[in-house]
Amino acid sequence: MGSRIYNSLLERKKKGLKSFAILIDPDHSFNSGKIKKTVDLACQCRVDYFFVGGSYFLENNIEKCISVIKNTCPIPVILFPGHITHVNLNADAILFLSLISGRNPEYLIGQHVIAAPGLKAKGIEVIPTGYIILDGGRPSTATYITFTTPIPQDQTALVSATALAGEMLGMKLIYLEAGSGALNPVSAQVIQNVTQTLNLPIIVGGGIDTPAKAKKALVSGADLIVVGNKIADSPEFIKEIAGVIEKLNKH
Repeated sequence: MGSRIYNSLLERKKKGLKSFAILIDPDHSFNSGKIKKTVDLACQCRVDYFFVGGSYFLENNIEKCISVIKNTCPIPVILFPGHITHVNLNADAILFLSLISGRNPEYLIGQHVIAAPGLKAKGIEVIPTGYIILDGGRPSTATYITFTTPIPQDQTALVSATALAGEMLGMKLIYLEAGSGALNPVSAQVIQNVTQTLNLPIIVGGGIDTPAKAKKALVSGADLIVVGNKIADSPEFIKEIAGVIEKLNKH
């Protein structure tokens, strides 16, 4: 198993470059035309990565989503799985998510044991990722599915200690998640504390629905931001976020 995607993240972090990933959730009404428009815009705006996944799939559209992306542009596709059934070996890499903010063994290690042999046999790049769910101001699908209580965002020391434990356990990324459609994205204070504590690339997602929120997360220390719901509703939003990234990367 290679490390092309992970090495690209590390290299960008070393250079101080910020990154942008679009999350495509096959749970949303699958429309290949709309997805293709999103992918076309992403190519034009030089988006860095596509994340494909979600908490549950009502229909098995993950392969169709990946196919549309792969047939349209060269942007890497990274799986963002909520369950073992969400693994698709046509992707370039998978975030091997361990829900370290929760205590449900299925999402800490259980699903991983089932998935590991197949992932090794097929050679997909596996990126161990400590996944931390924070309170975004409203219940999320992820907390419902995983039976997880999100960490309150005012408990910054607890969030940082959780992230540090993930690093010590060998995680290569930390993903701070406020939840899809969060009313409150991950706070600047949480991001700052975690980035000051760790040496790992930090991913931040959930509730980033304005350029100002995107900039705040990035300036606070996020290496990669993930935007999903807003782009699903309005693909043109890609241009706004890409503009924020471009300005920050020029400095």
